[in-house]
Amino acid sequence: MSEDGVVANLTGQWIRVIGALLISQQALAHGTHTHGKPLSAMEQKAAEGVFADSDVKDRPLSDWDGLWQSVYPLLQSGELDPVWQKKAQQTPGKTAEEIKAYYRKGYATNVTTIGIENGVMEFHVGEQVSACHYRYAGHKILTYTSGKKGVRYLFECQDADSKAPRYVQFSDHTIGPRKSAHFHIFMGNVSQQALLTEMENWPTWYPYQMTNAQVVEEMLHH
Repeated sequence: MSEDGVVANLTGQWIRVIGALLISQQALAHGTHTHGKPLSAMEQKAAEGVFADSDVKDRPLSDWDGLWQSVYPLLQSGELDPVWQKKAQQTPGKTAEEIKAYYRKGYATNVTTIGIENGVMEFHVGEQVSACHYRYAGHKILTYTSGKKGVRYLFECQDADSKAPRYVQFSDHTIGPRKSAHFHIFMGNVSQQALLTEMENWPTWYPYQMTNAQVVEEMLHH
């Protein structure tokens, strides 16, 4: 199917999905919405950046299936300010404004919505939509300056004519197959290796059906 065909098909699907979500208004406040089965002790340690390389497993793109919203607009509107204030209380020597500036650079993106289904990712930038089928390209384990580790899951666009990012990497504090509750994404057109060097910009995404207040509440407890 051509990119236009994929976009038209998926856009129609996501419009129906959005409509259903808005009608249902699922109760997703922190402590009531589900992230699937509870984290095991190993998964909890991995989420904190401590794990054995041998425990890292491949994951399918379907782990990120769904409709996702960027949290960048919430930073811009000031709705995430309580999150920065809490982090400042927990971080000696850092003010809430300094922490906000760090996340402003981290969250920055012009993509407002991402839809993922059947191996296809759809990116919304204003009124423009691009989509592509993505193929899994393995994972990379990164060790940060703090000594903690993380895993990025790599995917590559299969349509040379698509305007969607050619290379995509997911990071969600998970190191094996599990439905994602939120994620950071790295996108570019140069190479996977170039993306692996990006440490300052990591646009972050939560389920589309969560209200702004629910996203804030989730972040306060994350």
